[in-house]
Amino acid sequence: MLFALLSRPIATAAGTICLSAAFWGFGPSAQAQAENFGTANPEIKVGIVQRFGQDPDAQLVLEPLSGDRLTLQFNTGGQPQTVTTDRVQIAVESVPLDAPELQEWVVLSTHRSFESAEDSANRWQLQGIETEIAQPDAWQVWAKREVYSTPLLRRLLLDSLQAAGYSTTYIDSRVVTALPKASFTANGYRYSRDQLRITSANRRIQVNQDGSRSLFAGDLTLQPNAYSTYTLVNQVPVELYLRGVVPHEIGASAPTAAVQAQAVLARTYALRNLRRFEIDDYQICADTQCQVYFGLGGAHPATDRAIAATQGLVLTYGDELVDALYSSTTGGVTASFSDVWNGPDRPYLQPVIDSVQTNWDLAQKPLSEEANFRAFIGLSEGFNEDDWPAFRWDRQASLEDITRVMKTYLGNRQHPLANLTQVTGLAVTERSRSGRVQKLQVNTDVGSFELLKDEAVKALVPPRSLLFYLEPVYETAASPAEPSASAQPAPQLQGYRFIGGGFGHGVGMSQTGSYRLAEYGWSGSQILQFYYPGTELRPISDEITFWQPSGPRAEQP
Repeated sequence: MLFALLSRPIATAAGTICLSAAFWGFGPSAQAQAENFGTANPEIKVGIVQRFGQDPDAQLVLEPLSGDRLTLQFNTGGQPQTVTTDRVQIAVESVPLDAPELQEWVVLSTHRSFESAEDSANRWQLQGIETEIAQPDAWQVWAKREVYSTPLLRRLLLDSLQAAGYSTTYIDSRVVTALPKASFTANGYRYSRDQLRITSANRRIQVNQDGSRSLFAGDLTLQPNAYSTYTLVNQVPVELYLRGVVPHEIGASAPTAAVQAQAVLARTYALRNLRRFEIDDYQICADTQCQVYFGLGGAHPATDRAIAATQGLVLTYGDELVDALYSSTTGGVTASFSDVWNGPDRPYLQPVIDSVQTNWDLAQKPLSEEANFRAFIGLSEGFNEDDWPAFRWDRQASLEDITRVMKTYLGNRQHPLANLTQVTGLAVTERSRSGRVQKLQVNTDVGSFELLKDEAVKALVPPRSLLFYLEPVYETAASPAEPSASAQPAPQLQGYRFIGGGFGHGVGMSQTGSYRLAEYGWSGSQILQFYYPGTELRPISDEITFWQPSGPRAEQP
């Protein structure tokens, strides 16, 4: 039953898998117990090439390992057909339509992250609007296309929303005269099909794209997605999937305990997030919007040993998998979930000073106060990450550069102020207790608006995290040959310095911080407890809920 559940995207029902005992070591006994569960190694669907066909010249070449053959399965005239080959070449061509076709959908909101998009979708649902989450580029919440299926219904919805004050909703509308059409060539024959399943006897397939070759375990499927292109999906057992994730996320040279902690988090994260791409009929992606995954080509003995030592183990809170978020570098303090994204906080994701030496009391000196924050950023020693380049940084941008990227950001969202000519000023107006920017005001020649939480990183180039403050950079105009006291030129704002710390969202485990803790002799389980207090490490069983929806929220979308 569980395998059947995991072989398709999860919508609103929670997948269950659980454990009956807590294991705080990563030894053979935990591994042996995990292997007793039939659900310990479920298969998941990973989108490894997400929008194949955007580039009309792109091609994929798939090959088996030496001595094996590929089996291709597809339909011809509604009947299943099977072809075996030692090589298949997949391409997409633009096929003219008999008549122009209207493609459009209502974009309710746009977000940098899935987490905020999901919270927005839930709140639109409370408004009585059925939704779906898409990722054509940025994450978007769409009014469900099956419900708002005609131009009239879409425009009635948009008119009612804009009359209610939702000025950033819009209809993404385009008339197309041609559509991408997939084809594949095998054994000298060319087939045009929208869906193709590729398997091999040993479930190992090499994928060649743009001169880069990667080896994937499991099976592959080429299938259409919601953006009139195609996705190459890898169906793979989660333990084999981890072999292509852990070395790229933490690094094979990391201390053993840090790699073991990362393996548990990567496993937990994958199984909790199987709902992300329901709109496209797969479950999780292969880039930094999920977890970086390159198949077996980057597998390393050191990370393989850590995966084996933690086999089947996941991190839980109560009887549910935790939201196993992690990032490169926290800048000295981790963030709450709601410091970065919209949605309810998780009890185990709270600000933690990322140090076993520095004594900074967040209750007495909250980083929401600007003076405290600047003093904290001024500290450069005594933290778990203080020997990493991203721990502290000072980056600068001119007003011209800020204006250019802001126009692109607003234009992609069809924002009412996208016609701005010049950004005239920036100001941080609200911080969280962990110091993260919550609101950043942007002043322009056509009006002002706010960037909220992680949108500030999306819309601006210099900040590497939300843990920063601004220093204006002024340029004084050239003085006249004989200056007078009454004719001194006013200083001109040239740009801003972004002074801060950390790299990434800062929620949950710091990967660089875990290096230091492991070097101190901490075990993988101790590292997890440091960053996720109150959680339990348990083997997978049918008592654990993968994910369940949060309760209803009354706020505006």
